[in-house]
Amino acid sequence: MPLIQSAADALPYIDEAPSLQALEAANTLIQAELDPSSANTLHPSIPAQRESKFSDFITAEHERIASGLPKDGGLDLSRYELLDPPAKGDLNAWKSSLSKAYASAEYLRGREINLSLLETYGKNAWLVGNSQLEDTLKILEKELEQAKLDQEQVEQARRAIQHNAAGEMQGLDETWRTGVGRMIEAQAAGERLRLEILERKRQGAS
Repeated sequence: MPLIQSAADALPYIDEAPSLQALEAANTLIQAELDPSSANTLHPSIPAQRESKFSDFITAEHERIASGLPKDGGLDLSRYELLDPPAKGDLNAWKSSLSKAYASAEYLRGREINLSLLETYGKNAWLVGNSQLEDTLKILEKELEQAKLDQEQVEQARRAIQHNAAGEMQGLDETWRTGVGRMIEAQAAGERLRLEILERKRQGAS
């Protein structure tokens, strides 16, 4: 009973590597079978690319960037700048300056709170984040190492199976070649016998 129960697509540990001439010949045959239009067209199984749909605001911003126009609008940062006192007696100007001063003060107060929180808890949060990243890295490295070991085991098993089957493969190849040679010899002998019979028939008829 043969040891090999199934055929493999490739036997890298048994088959010899093809020569450059063989590779070039195979590549020539492949290129001859390819449709020239396939170089510029996608395969039918590849879905069509979705068309991008931007909002009116994004489209207008793209047009502005493409035309090289300066940025217009956005956040008004002047409200957070130090204001000059308006002229004396200008009530509306003083009200406007006071409103802007309130906004600037609220912004600075929130910024001060955030900076104090960052100073108090930021370092610990940063260290905790680094520790979590290190744990994640160790887990990934362990999984990678296990994957490499699994790959090596599969490769070793594959090499052992092919090496064990190499003798049988060689024997089958020699048996096949011998059988083909004997079949050709038998056909040649049969053809010679047929010709000999025809020749004797001609001699007997004459």
